This record gives sequence, structure tokens and C-alpha cells, in this order.
Amino acid sequence: QVQLVESGGGLVQAGGSLRLSCVVSGRSVAYTMGWFRQAPGKEREFVAAISIRLSGGPDYGDSVKGRFTISRDTAKNTVYLQMNSLKSEDTAVYYCATGLLTPDWSTFRNYQYWGQGTEVTVSS
Repeated sequence: QVQLVESGGGLVQAGGSLRLSCVVSGRSVAYTMGWFRQAPGKEREFVAAISIRLSGGPDYGDSVKGRFTISRDTAKNTVYLQMNSLKSEDTAVYYCATGLLTPDWSTFRNYQYWGQGTEVTVSS
């Protein structure tokens, strides 16, 4: 049974930083791992992905490039999302995902397994 548990969310002021963690059991984080976010009334949005398929390094959504960094620790079977220079528009519930069904890692429908999410609120 695959389980993902996110943590690290909270309330932060604009310009601040947070680091989210996603502990995975039942499946190695060596496989493609993705982070997505969903704000109220909006569709789930691609944030970042890390994969051996990505020969050029991790991939990021346009809105977070240069501010967010995805990484993983295979020994701890954990994936991280370091978020810097946070903006009010980063406010959302953040989810990690695995079990990619197609090569398109930026589409949330292509992932089988999801965590419960961790809420990030950025105050301006």
C-alpha cells in the first residue's frame, strides 16, 4: 500500500520561506515525484517534479521557477519542496504525488497516488 504524508505547511509572511516534506511508504521516491497545489476554486496546478526521466534536472511550473526547489532523500524516502520568496498567490493546499502513469509529469491526472495535502497561507 502506497502512502504519502505531507507536512511543513503553515502561515508565513510574504517574502518568507517554508520547506514542505513528503514521506512516502510502499514505493521508492526514486520514481517520478511531483508537487502540485490547489487554491480555492482553482484547478490543481503543477509546481515541481523530479525524475530520472528529467535529464536536465527537475522541472518547475512557470509561477515558481527560481523560487522553489524540489529535492529528495532516497535514504529517508522523502521528497522536499523548499519555497522561498513566497507570495500571496502561493497560498494553496500543497500535495505530493507519485505513481506516474504517462510521461507527462506536469498533469495531475497522470498520478495514481496522493497525499492528504498541507496548507500554505502567505499573508501580504
